[in-house]
Amino acid sequence: MPPPLTHRRRMLVLAICCMSLLIVSLDNTVLNVALPSMQKEFGASVSGMQWTIDAYTLVLASLLMLAGSTADRIGRRRIFKAGLVIFTVGSVLCSVAPNLESLIAFRMVQAVGGSMLNPVAMSIITNTFTEPRERARAIGVWGGVVGISMAAGPIVGGVLVDSVGWRSIFWINLPVGLAALLLTMRYVPESRAPKPRRPDPVGQLLVMTLLGSLTYAIIEAPAAGWTSPVIVTFALLALAALVGLIAYEPRRAEPLIDLRFFRSAPFSGATVIAISAFASLGGFLFLSTLYLQNVRGLNALDAGLWMLPMAAMTLVCAPVSGRIVGNRGPRIPLLVAGIAMTASGVLFAAFEAETSNVTRFIGYVLFGLGFGFVNAPITNTAVSGMPRAQAGVAAAVASTSRQIGQTLGVAVIGAVLASGIASGVASGVGTSSYATTFVDASRGGWWIIVGCGVAVLLVGLLTSGHWARATAQRTARCLEQPEIQEATAGASS
Repeated sequence: MPPPLTHRRRMLVLAICCMSLLIVSLDNTVLNVALPSMQKEFGASVSGMQWTIDAYTLVLASLLMLAGSTADRIGRRRIFKAGLVIFTVGSVLCSVAPNLESLIAFRMVQAVGGSMLNPVAMSIITNTFTEPRERARAIGVWGGVVGISMAAGPIVGGVLVDSVGWRSIFWINLPVGLAALLLTMRYVPESRAPKPRRPDPVGQLLVMTLLGSLTYAIIEAPAAGWTSPVIVTFALLALAALVGLIAYEPRRAEPLIDLRFFRSAPFSGATVIAISAFASLGGFLFLSTLYLQNVRGLNALDAGLWMLPMAAMTLVCAPVSGRIVGNRGPRIPLLVAGIAMTASGVLFAAFEAETSNVTRFIGYVLFGLGFGFVNAPITNTAVSGMPRAQAGVAAAVASTSRQIGQTLGVAVIGAVLASGIASGVASGVGTSSYATTFVDASRGGWWIIVGCGVAVLLVGLLTSGHWARATAQRTARCLEQPEIQEATAGASS
């Protein structure tokens, strides 16, 4: 007989879920500082570096919804434990990778395990904290861990790369993963959805085709040419997969992606905001890391320390955002996040903030402020109003949106950077002017980050008012109606 869900045990469950989130999210960013070291050891190109990041986030994005629905069906604790084992084994394999191709493959193994952690952990939290205000605060803590781990990754990576070597960045997952596994077996209760959902293999294949084809086309386009037959083929394949999803999913009784979720303006807004915010983060870290090490000549530790202002602001602001969401709703945190992220991007795009220590510091502080405020409202809005039986799927859509955003951010901004550098070299710029070439080439990427910040601001404003909340209530009634009808039929029989 498992112990009762006392306040202390609920807090312990939250801590265990946050441990899993820590290693998965940290892996998204800790790699950035190690990119130059990997690039030298493996002789990799810019696209090779993009793949070490995007292979991980791409597999995560492709499998998160499958993991969420599977956990709702066969048991959340069971899938959570399996994810911890696979992720830990994948980390060991990454630490001994002999070449870039092996590292990319092992990163994909890691991501398979990671896909079983984040949405399942969020579903466990949702079913553990049932009182709305208490749940909002728990999600605020969760959002704080997301922000802290993703922003602190460059610092942790810098210390490890300079002191031990880049392979050590994967070792930190071992003790955390094993501890989380043992604690899960002891304290996390098992839970399932009242009505298990059937698998949707066609929908899953379409999602994987869409994300994989689109990412490949974006990353490889600068080298192959945007109009090359290979790139055009993959772009058309992505478009066909998208059309197939839109046409096929509504016809299923239990689709992988329930498109009715998107009738809720707050849920749709949370999806767009998650993609925009995490695309901004992925691009921000990618550009900053390469500039600090390849242009300024800093070592990994010093480059990581330059990210400390961003990490510190995220640390301070994420819990504050969670409390504001719990007490006053998501609008204020979203507006603060949008304004701060936009201002940071403008500093780099229009004023070349990276070339001055003072403006670079201000830009990093502003970005950390914005990113710290954006996580809690995304998560809370995604699961609020949804039936608890579909909590895993709703949380998985939010997590998928984050990974899609980061995948696209690295792919698009990396492609813009690679194209800009290639154009600068082709125009006759010498290697002595590489710093100027890099700054000019990265300007387009910074303007994309500005656009992402504006999207967070405007979509947050549009989807957090009275009209938006009314659409969420209608959507919840629509989603709950079939369950009510089945329960009524069962009672009458």
